[in-house]
Parts: sequence; C-alpha cells; structure tokens
Amino acid sequence: MILIRPAAIALLLMLTSTAALAAEPSGCDKFKWDIARERAALTAADRERLTSGAEIAAIPATGIVLELRPAAEAKLPTAPERAPKDGTFAGITRITAAPKAGVYTISLSAAAWIDVVQDGKVLKPVGFSGATDCDGIRKTVKYELGSQPFVLQVSGAPENTISLAILPAE
Repeated sequence: MILIRPAAIALLLMLTSTAALAAEPSGCDKFKWDIARERAALTAADRERLTSGAEIAAIPATGIVLELRPAAEAKLPTAPERAPKDGTFAGITRITAAPKAGVYTISLSAAAWIDVVQDGKVLKPVGFSGATDCDGIRKTVKYELGSQPFVLQVSGAPENTISLAILPAE
C-alpha cells in the first residue's frame, strides 16, 4: 500500500492549480477569431457613454462605455446566469429597436459576465473567445439575435465602467 504524505498532496494541488492558470490564453493572437473590429470599437474615441439602465434605439455602430453600479444595487431585470462576486459591478442597457436577425459579437474590455435577454428568454451563446493580456479587449461572445428588442446585462465586472461593443459577426 502506498501512503501519500500531506506535503506531497499540497505540492500536487499547487502544481495542478499553476497548470490550470497557465492554460488560460494570453495575448491578442489567442482569440479564436479575428478581433480587430471589436478591439477598435472598444477603444474608439467616439464611444457613447451610458448609465446603467439606459435605453438606446438601435445597436450603435461603435463601442459603448457603460457606467455600472455595485452588483447589489444594479437591479438587473433577470438574475445573471453566473452569480456576481461581492465587490463587483453590474449594469444593463436596453436596445429598443429590433435588430436585423443574425449572429452578433458582444465584446467586453474587461472580465465580466454577459447575459442577453430577448423575448423574455436568456439567450445561450453560440461562440466564445477570450484571452488575458490583450489591450482593450478581454472577451467576445457570439449570440444569435432575433429581430426583437433585447436587454444586455453585464455582471461581475471588477470596475464601475466597462467598454462593450455589439457588432454583426463576420
């Protein structure tokens, strides 16, 4: 019978944790698809600034800077698919005009959770890509949008503002 000492178990756990962290993609070239358009929209000088809860008539052609609230005060209309951690921020924007139906990328400048609610249902992503250490963009998620208004919820953000872009997928 082989006995494993507690120190060996601790070392094994540390190595496993380090390997998991090292596996997270790092750098702009690690995204699954080209992110040049999304990155440009997220860093554009003409980004519209919105407060959480703002309604916009149509999907903007460039990025948005969304002012968020502490997660406990955000009053999200739908519970996020992933519960936000304490000390994080959340917010929403409503797109009141129906977009052209199709696949869109929703990209964020920082780590956060995205929920898209359309016709009373939380949409499931059809694609996801993210990487650390890429200036201006942290993640991009693809959604199949119908031609109805929708709500975009952001939660779990580390700061009280985040840049986002909603663009037709290429």
